[in-house]
Amino acid sequence: MSTLKYFILLLFITYYSNSFSQITNFRIYPSGVAQIEPSIAKHPANPLIMFASAYTISGAFRSEGVYFTTNGGISWFGSDTCNSGSSSNNHGGDPGPVIDKDGRFILTHQGGFITGMFSNYSTNFGTNWSSNQLISSGDQDKGTPGNDDIASSNYYGRTYLVWTRFVSPFPIVSSYTTNGGVNWTPANQINTTPSGFISTGADIKINYDGTVYVCWAGSLTSSPQNEKFCGFAKSSNGGDNWITSENVFNMNGVKTSSFLPWNIRINGYPHIDIDRSGGSRNGWIYIVTGEKNLVPAGTDPDIVFHRSSDGGNTWSSGVRVNQDLLDNGKVQYFPAVSVDDNGGINIIYYDNRNISSDSMDVYLSRSTDGGFKWNDYRINEHRFRPKTVSGSGGSGNQGDNIGVIYNNNKLWALWMDDHTGVYQIWAAAINLNTIGISQISSAAPDKFELDQNFPNPFNPSTVISYQIKARSNVLLKVYDISGKEVTTLVNEKQNAGTYSVTFDGSNLTSGIYFCTISAGKFTFARKMVLIK
Repeated sequence: MSTLKYFILLLFITYYSNSFSQITNFRIYPSGVAQIEPSIAKHPANPLIMFASAYTISGAFRSEGVYFTTNGGISWFGSDTCNSGSSSNNHGGDPGPVIDKDGRFILTHQGGFITGMFSNYSTNFGTNWSSNQLISSGDQDKGTPGNDDIASSNYYGRTYLVWTRFVSPFPIVSSYTTNGGVNWTPANQINTTPSGFISTGADIKINYDGTVYVCWAGSLTSSPQNEKFCGFAKSSNGGDNWITSENVFNMNGVKTSSFLPWNIRINGYPHIDIDRSGGSRNGWIYIVTGEKNLVPAGTDPDIVFHRSSDGGNTWSSGVRVNQDLLDNGKVQYFPAVSVDDNGGINIIYYDNRNISSDSMDVYLSRSTDGGFKWNDYRINEHRFRPKTVSGSGGSGNQGDNIGVIYNNNKLWALWMDDHTGVYQIWAAAINLNTIGISQISSAAPDKFELDQNFPNPFNPSTVISYQIKARSNVLLKVYDISGKEVTTLVNEKQNAGTYSVTFDGSNLTSGIYFCTISAGKFTFARKMVLIK
C-alpha cells in the first residue's frame, strides 16, 4: 500500500472509529444509592471549589446528594442526602446547586412530586446544612438556579431560580435571593402559556452585564405531550420585569414516558448558555434541544442548536449538532451545554451511534466558530444499558438531565450510568487542548516523526500526525509566522505509537503557521498554510 493511501486510511479511522477516547471516567461519590439528574456549579472566585448534586433514590426514599471538591476535582466528599444522612420531609429531587459570591453553597429542590420549591444552604463547604427554606408552596416542577457572579453587574450576588408553576396557565415563574438563600422573593410570573400547552424545563443564565436570560419548552398538554416550541425571556432589572417571547423557534421535541427499547422517560428540554469570553462572539446566546422529525433533525432523536447574536431578539435556524449519518436509526438525547473561556461551545449528550441499540455512550460535540461546524468525541470509557430507577421514587425514571460546566481550564461532564448495577454519577474532566488526540496505533515505530499536516493548504481544519518511538513527554505547538504561540495541541506523556490531532484554524487569519514537536530529544517543525 502506498504511503499516501495508508495515511488516508489512518485519517478515515481517526474520524469514524471514535475509538480515540483517552479520558478517564470516575464516580464522584461511589455508593449503593441511585444517583440521577446531576448538576454542577463552580465557585465564582476559587476554581478549586466545585459543588455537584444529584437526585438520590433508594426504595421509597428520595433526597438530593451533595458532593464537593476543594482541590480542583482531585478528590470529592459529601453525602447522598443534604441533611447528613437522615431522612427528611420536603426533599423530592430536581436538585439545583449554586455557589454565591460569598462562597455560600445553595441547593434548590422540589419538596416532592410537584409539591413546593425549597432551598438549603451551607456556610462550611457542605459539612452542615440549614433547614428547608420555603421558596414557593403548591404545585411546582423542575427548578433551575442561576448566579450573577460578575462584580460589575448592578445585581451582583443575586441567586435566581426559575421553574414551572403546575397551575393553569402553567407558566414559568422566577424568584431570587440576595442573602444567600435565607429569604426568597415571591414567585414572579414570566410568561402566559398558550392554551393547550404547558411551559416546561426552564433554564437560566446571566450575562456579564447582569441581564438574565431564561428559556423553556412549550409542551402539549394532550398526547403526545412533546415540546413544540421554545420560549425565551430576558430581564434587565434583576428579574423584576421580563420581556417575553412565547415562541422564538419551533421544536418537535422527543418528550415521552416510554422511550423504547428501554421504556424510560426522556425529554427535549432546551438548555442555554452565553459566550462571556470577551472575544468576537461575546454576548452570543446559545440554546440546544433534543428533537426529531423537524429539519435539521432526522427521523430519530438528534441534538439541535440555535444561536442569537443580538441579545435574543432574533434566532438562527437550527443546526444539527451530532455528526453521525442522518436517519441512521441511532439516538441522541439529554443535551447539556457550556461555553468555555475561549468561546468554544461544548455540548454533551447520550448517544448510541456506534453500538447496538440497547446500550449507550456519552458524547461531546464541540464548536469553535459559533456553532457553524462541529466535531464529535466519545468521552465515556464504558457503555451502559439505560433502565428505569428501581424503587417507588423512580417511577419509570432514568432522570431528566445530565450536567456540564467549564472550570479551571477543563470541561467537567457529569452523567448517570448504571454500569455498576445501580445508577451512579460518573464524571470526566476534559482538557480541551487534548480532546482531539487519537492514538491510531500502539505499535512502536522505529523512529520519532512529525508528518506533514493533511490537507495542506487547509481551511479551516487539518490533521497533524506524529510517531513516538518510546514513551516520552510530548509537546506539540502551533506558531504564527512571527513566532508567536497560537496554541498547544498536546502537552502530556504518551506511550510509543502513532497519534493524530486536529488543528482548527477557524479563528485565525490566512497565512503561514508552523507546527513544532518536542518528544524526548527529538524536535522538528512543519510549515502549514491556512487559506480562507
